[in-house]
Amino acid sequence: MSLHRQLQQRAAEGRPIRVALIGAGKFGSMYLSQIPRTPGVHLLGVADLSPEAACRNLARVGWEAQRVQAASLEAALRDGNTHVGDDWLALVRHPAVDVVVECTGHPIAAVDHCLEAFAHGRHVVNVTVEADAFCGPLLARKAEAAGVLYSLAFGDQPALICDLVDWARTCGFPVVAAGRGHKWLPHFAQSTPETVWGYYGLSPEQAERGGLNPKMFNSFLDGSKPSIESSAVANATGLDVPSSGLLYPPASIADIPFVTRPRAEGGVLEKKGMVEVISSLETDGRTIPYDIRMGVWVTVEGETEYIRNCFEEYNAHTDPSGRYFTLYKRWHLIGLEVGYSVASLALRREPTGVAAGWQADVVATAKRDLQPGEVLDGEGGYTVWGKLTPAAASLRAGGLPLGLAHGIQLRRPVKQGASLCWDDVAVDTGTRAYRLRREMEAAFARHLLAPTAAAYPD
Repeated sequence: MSLHRQLQQRAAEGRPIRVALIGAGKFGSMYLSQIPRTPGVHLLGVADLSPEAACRNLARVGWEAQRVQAASLEAALRDGNTHVGDDWLALVRHPAVDVVVECTGHPIAAVDHCLEAFAHGRHVVNVTVEADAFCGPLLARKAEAAGVLYSLAFGDQPALICDLVDWARTCGFPVVAAGRGHKWLPHFAQSTPETVWGYYGLSPEQAERGGLNPKMFNSFLDGSKPSIESSAVANATGLDVPSSGLLYPPASIADIPFVTRPRAEGGVLEKKGMVEVISSLETDGRTIPYDIRMGVWVTVEGETEYIRNCFEEYNAHTDPSGRYFTLYKRWHLIGLEVGYSVASLALRREPTGVAAGWQADVVATAKRDLQPGEVLDGEGGYTVWGKLTPAAASLRAGGLPLGLAHGIQLRRPVKQGASLCWDDVAVDTGTRAYRLRREMEAAFARHLLAPTAAAYPD
């Protein structure tokens, strides 16, 4: 039975999926806009640092005022309404909750939210992929140990890429490469919240109208978010990552199967089976027509002459050899699609992407020369951007994960372009996020640093 029909059945039976949303910003608001249009789902509560702002966002996306419950969670449960408050612990611990949607965008807080949800038997859709990038493999293990499910969020590009990879492998195709698009030129790595809108292609007025956060959007532009999302995909699918970071080859959609081939066959890949990001700009800054900037793709291989003939007979666009074919989605709809993950967890007990091992890491890298005493401001800020790195290389170097490069002070100078390590900073060792990351490093170290490293230990 399809997910939608199962949702309709739950609605008819008066047994909706009870959802708790933590964080009602842009992504959360997009999900909120879809809930009233989705059968079989009851948003029991929203927890946000500013309940007033959350209520304004509910109104802005079309919620009727009478559906927002000012009283207790119990009253919201009884009346079928939604409680809005700032007590995320009370929300996560409420016994009626089935699925927690973590939507804060704050990686350190997200770890707390996920672990608390697991401890109380709640499935988690983790929109905060920044947290997944630095400790997702262990979060997945913690969820499994608790008998619940942990998942990336459908609508965000990593889950959509994982879906394409799963499609390919289930159909019997070897995956040569998979990834997303991005508007990229090398100097974007030094972008700050002050320069982001000009590079991004939006006016400040458009950004203000949309309630867009310049620091968050700068994390997309400066390469941090593409690295974070590629890390999540690699860890979920087992695909490898480029040894020196993402290459961002420029290509139109038609050219993706040309460039996502091994170098020995005219492409850019070190080998088959890798993540990569395609740029929508030529190296001289010209816009590429029919780009994949907002989309996702997977390149597969036709291993036999018969399969390659089928590609030709059905007019599948391949590289010149006819061996490599790319399937793609040109768009993703962000929070408008998160309901698919919620339904998949609650009804099918299937994550829409989940880390199965530790393949990749995202290491904080200096945007400019940094001096002792400076305080790092994390992804999208003024001090560091995130570089995609093989997990084994990061572990050997003691790489500082970008997700923990928030509000910590430098102990020694770091040159522009250099990746930071633990010894460079005075890290806060008291957070659960820090402890979980260190636990993950210890859990995977023997396998990653062995001569025949395995990122997927038993």
